[in-house]
Amino acid sequence: MTDPAPDPSTEPVLRPGPRGLKALVGRLVLAGLPLVFAVSRAIRPILKLPALPFGQKKPPQFIITRYDDVREVFQTDTAFGVPYKAKLDVIMGGEPVFVGMADTPLYRGDLARLREIVRGDDLAALALQSSAQAEHIVAGASGQLEVVDALVRRVTFDVLGAYIGIPHPPGGNLPVWCTRLFEFVFMPSDAQLIADVDRMAPAMRAHIDSELARRRSGGIEGDDLVARALRKQASGEPGWTDAWIRTALMGLIVGGPPQPPMVLPQALEQLLRRAKPLRDAQTAAKRADDALLLRILFEAMRFDPIAPMIPRTAIADWTLAAGTDRARAIPAGSTVMAAIQSAMVDTRRIPDPGTFDLMRLPHEYFLFGHGLHQCFGEHINRAMFPALMRPLLARSNLRRAPGKAGHLAKQGFFPSALTVLFDTAGQDNKPG
Repeated sequence: MTDPAPDPSTEPVLRPGPRGLKALVGRLVLAGLPLVFAVSRAIRPILKLPALPFGQKKPPQFIITRYDDVREVFQTDTAFGVPYKAKLDVIMGGEPVFVGMADTPLYRGDLARLREIVRGDDLAALALQSSAQAEHIVAGASGQLEVVDALVRRVTFDVLGAYIGIPHPPGGNLPVWCTRLFEFVFMPSDAQLIADVDRMAPAMRAHIDSELARRRSGGIEGDDLVARALRKQASGEPGWTDAWIRTALMGLIVGGPPQPPMVLPQALEQLLRRAKPLRDAQTAAKRADDALLLRILFEAMRFDPIAPMIPRTAIADWTLAAGTDRARAIPAGSTVMAAIQSAMVDTRRIPDPGTFDLMRLPHEYFLFGHGLHQCFGEHINRAMFPALMRPLLARSNLRRAPGKAGHLAKQGFFPSALTVLFDTAGQDNKPG
C-alpha cells in the first residue's frame, strides 16, 4: 500500500534540507567554494577532478574557473552541450523543448515560434503588475516581512502565472510543482525528488492540456500566452499543436518563476551586508529609478549568483584555452562545470572584483549564462526584478530582523527565509 500524496495546501515549496553533520558539511562546502575557486584560478584553472577509488567509472569531470575559459565553454556550443535533455524528457513526456536542444533548425524554429507570443512590449505591464502587487504586500506587512515566500515567490508566481495563462491546478500547488521540477532538471536528484517528479510532471501536463481545452471551448478570450498560442493554432499556422504549446508553456512556467525567489533574496542579503549599496538601492527605489536599481541588484547578484557553477557536457573532443600554458584536452563525454561565480571575480577580466561597482559593463556578468542557452527569460527578469523589489527597498530604515530570522537561510541552493523590518510612519516610505 502506497502513502497518499501530500495535501497540496500544506505541502512546503522547498523540500526539507539535510540535518546534522550532513547539513554542516554542505554549508562548509558552499562557504569554501570562493577559496577553492581562487586557488584553482591561480594554480589549475582547468581542474580535472580525481576519480573516486572503487567507485563506478564515470566520465571525466572538470571545473573551469577563469573568465576566458568559462566564456569559451558557453560560446562553443558545437563542443559543449547542455546536459538537461534526459531529465526534460521525463518532465515533458518525451516532447522536445528548446532548453535541451543543440543549435539545430528545430531549436531555432521553436525559439522563433515562442518569441511570436512572448513579446518585448509585454515587459512594461509585467513590471507594473509586479510593483503593484509587491506594494500591496509590503503595505500590509506592518513593518515586518519575510522576503522569500511572502513577497518574491508570491508576486512572481501570481504575475507570471497570469501572464502565461496557467492557473493554480485543482488539487495541486503550482509553486510546489514548478520548484520541484526545476530542482529535478538543474540540480542533483535523490529518490524522494524523483518520486515527486513522477507524481507532479504528469499532473502538470494534464493540467495544461485541460486548460488548453477549456480555453479553446470558451472562445479563446484574453491576451495571455495561452490565448495567443491558441489563436495561432486556430489560424492554421504550422507547428502550433497542442503538444508543442503545452511543452513550450510548461518550459516557461517551470523554468521562470522559480528563479526570482532564488536570486532576489540573495541579492538583498548582499545589500544588507553593505551600508552604502543598501542606501543607494533605497534612494533608487524612492526615486523609482528602475534602471539604477537593476544595476544595483545585478552587482549584488554577482557576489552570490543563482548557482556557483553551470554544467555542460562535452559532445566532441575539444582543447580548452588552446595556445595558452593552461590548455587542456577535454574528451567527449566529459562533464564540464563552468564556474560563473569564479569567472565574475577573475581579476584578469573583472576590475577590482571585491568592490561593489555600479559601473561594470554587461560582459562582466554571467548572471543568466551566456551564448546559445542564455536564459530565455532574462528580459522578463530585467523588467520584474527592480519593480518587485522597489516597494520594499523604498521603505525607511530597512534592516534585518533580530536573530537568525534576519539572515538568509537556505535549503541547499534554495533560499528559504529572510525577514526584514522597516518603519511604517512617514510619507517617504513609498516610491514616487
